[in-house]
Amino acid sequence: MPAATSALDVVDGEVRELIRRRGLDPFADPAPIRLLVREVVSDYADRSMTSALPALGDADGVVRDVLDRVAGFGPLQRWLDDPEVEEIWVNEPGRVFVARRGRSELTTTILGPTQLADLVERMLRTSGRRVDMSQPFVDAMMPDGSRLHVVIPDITRRHMAVNIRKFVLQAHSLDELVGFGTLTPQVARFLEASVAAGLNILVSGGTQAGKTTLLNCLTAAIPARERVITCEEVFELRVPLPDVVSMQTRQPNLEGAGEIPLRRLVKEALRMRPSRLIVGEVRQEECLDLLIALNSGLPGMCTLHANSAREAVVKMCTLPLLAGDNIGHAFVVPTVAASVDLVVHVGTDATGHRRVREVVALPGRAEDGVIETADVFTTREGRLVRADGYPPHPDRYAALGIDLPALLGEPGRWSA
Repeated sequence: MPAATSALDVVDGEVRELIRRRGLDPFADPAPIRLLVREVVSDYADRSMTSALPALGDADGVVRDVLDRVAGFGPLQRWLDDPEVEEIWVNEPGRVFVARRGRSELTTTILGPTQLADLVERMLRTSGRRVDMSQPFVDAMMPDGSRLHVVIPDITRRHMAVNIRKFVLQAHSLDELVGFGTLTPQVARFLEASVAAGLNILVSGGTQAGKTTLLNCLTAAIPARERVITCEEVFELRVPLPDVVSMQTRQPNLEGAGEIPLRRLVKEALRMRPSRLIVGEVRQEECLDLLIALNSGLPGMCTLHANSAREAVVKMCTLPLLAGDNIGHAFVVPTVAASVDLVVHVGTDATGHRRVREVVALPGRAEDGVIETADVFTTREGRLVRADGYPPHPDRYAALGIDLPALLGEPGRWSA
């Protein structure tokens, strides 16, 4: 509708001019901006009735569109506001995709080439991070907690590639995950007891399988008296405890100095008197430092990309080798066997629902370079059932007054 579009452009220009004159910051303090936009739209509606200005049309729609332009992220804001959308990605200005319930769809949103670059610059504004020819990749957190990843040409062929993974934390505890059907009440009670007992837990799964959400829910079971240190590439964890220190990595500056990798954070965390160490995701050689910390008696948890619990164990044995030539399997394999207690694997089913697929225990033994594992819970006929394995360190459960055999029940029983 040309008239409505013209009215939108006029209102947009007037709002931006008033923002400039009054020295307002739409991102630092959006409340006055909302009032300002409504005032300008109301004033425009009155003036348009007695002048040659284009008719306003849908006033509420104009208010929303102007707010998206000046205090949001333009045409992408509607997807950021949609609670059903989990992720947004832009392959090129005319191809914007979103994911709902694990399934992707091409939207009708079309961006101009310069508009996309402007939006990315605006998204990075509060993060302190940059993307340019010397740093063609960027991973940053947006103001609402969403995770932004950008790659620019000539790493990409023609257009910058943008991914926005929204922080849609629908569950804050294992009980809420039970309500969503992600795991069963019996598995939830077992995992709560395992966290309280101080077992080291690895959460594995594919991309968008719900690893970070599950890790967040596991942290809710940590006793309130503990001091927790978290290390992440980008802040995503929300630990609901009073004594928490959260740290994230840092990019190098324009001179190529000042980078703080995840491995450095893990090392520094050990100097901060932690009761428990949480690493958002293990990807590279920081796995070695995490294993050393866990092997020293410090309880911890982390996530890892893998297709199964056993593949996650194998990967934990491989990643530390990236730390240097002097690190070998003879050291890593027994260290993983002694340091990791449980692997909780999550996956997405055919309908897009995230579910815990298996819980595997590591009794602490390895032979011929292969770590022994035991299934505590496994999936049969689409349901989580009790397997015949038991977790290590039963004495830790007993010290808390937890009857482990009663908690787990008989092997082979369907998990209710």
